[in-house]
Amino acid sequence: MSEQTKATPASVATRGSALAVERDGTLASHHGTTSIADTVVSKIAGLAAKDVSGVHSLGGGAARAVGALRERIPGGRVNHAQGISVEVGETQAAVDIDLIAEYGVPIADLAAGVRRNVISAVERMTGLQVTEVDITVADVHLPSDDADEDADAAPRVR
Repeated sequence: MSEQTKATPASVATRGSALAVERDGTLASHHGTTSIADTVVSKIAGLAAKDVSGVHSLGGGAARAVGALRERIPGGRVNHAQGISVEVGETQAAVDIDLIAEYGVPIADLAAGVRRNVISAVERMTGLQVTEVDITVADVHLPSDDADEDADAAPRVR
C-alpha cells in the first residue's frame, strides 16, 4: 500500500492487524481509530518550541499583546499554542511557528533546534508524521527590552 492510499473502514475490518503495521499501529487498528485535534498538536509544538534555548517567546507582536492581556485576566491561562499554526491530516501534520529569538543566538542553529524538538515531540506524542516545520523569526529580543518592561511595570506614585 503506498503512502497516498488511504484505508477505508471496510479494509480495516478485512485486514485487521495488517493496517496497524502499514500505518505504524498508532492511529488506526482493527479496534478503532484515533483522531487528534489541531489544538492538541499546536500545544505540543508550542511547548516543544519554548523548550529550546534561545527562543524568547512565540508569536508576532499582535499575538503576544493579546496573550499578555489574556494572562492578566483573572482565571486566564497561558496560550501554549500562541504563534503556532498547524494542519493535521489522518497520518501527517505540518507546523508553522512564529517566534522571537534571543539576541546573540545563531538563528539558523535556533531554527534547526526548534524544528528538531518539535518534530520529535509531535511524532512521539501523537504518532503523526511531521512533514514540515516552517519557522518565521519575527523579531530579536534585546537585553535592554527587559529593562524597558521593568520600568513600565513600576508604579508612578508611591
